[in-house]
Amino acid sequence: MALQHNKPTTMALLFFLVFEHISTARADIGTAIAYGPPYLPTRCNGNNIDQFPPGNFFVAVNEGLWDNGAACGRRYRLRCLSGRNHPCKTDIIEVQVVNFCPKSPCPSSFLMSKEAFSAISRLSSAKLNVEYIEI
Repeated sequence: MALQHNKPTTMALLFFLVFEHISTARADIGTAIAYGPPYLPTRCNGNNIDQFPPGNFFVAVNEGLWDNGAACGRRYRLRCLSGRNHPCKTDIIEVQVVNFCPKSPCPSSFLMSKEAFSAISRLSSAKLNVEYIEI
């Protein structure tokens, strides 16, 4: 008796493999550094303390990501790729945009709250190369 292939299962597996490849290919590469308080006021919601997401995983973004303020509230999935002295942890985190980079010129794509930064980096003063995707 010949083995029969289960077409729906094979198609589902093929779809999953293709989708996984496509979603990884959409990610962008940028840089990230930590920035500390004071975090208020922000360009998104001024002095409103409720703008910060649980766990304080938030970022300020550079001009390229700011999109004339449309970036406020956007969420990104971020992971550390590399940096000097091997700072990366293996965690992938989600952050929310709450501010425009307060420095000119901005030193990186993302200025991360200390809580967010320490979730992906072992070193508090590192400059990271990160992979990110809007979610």
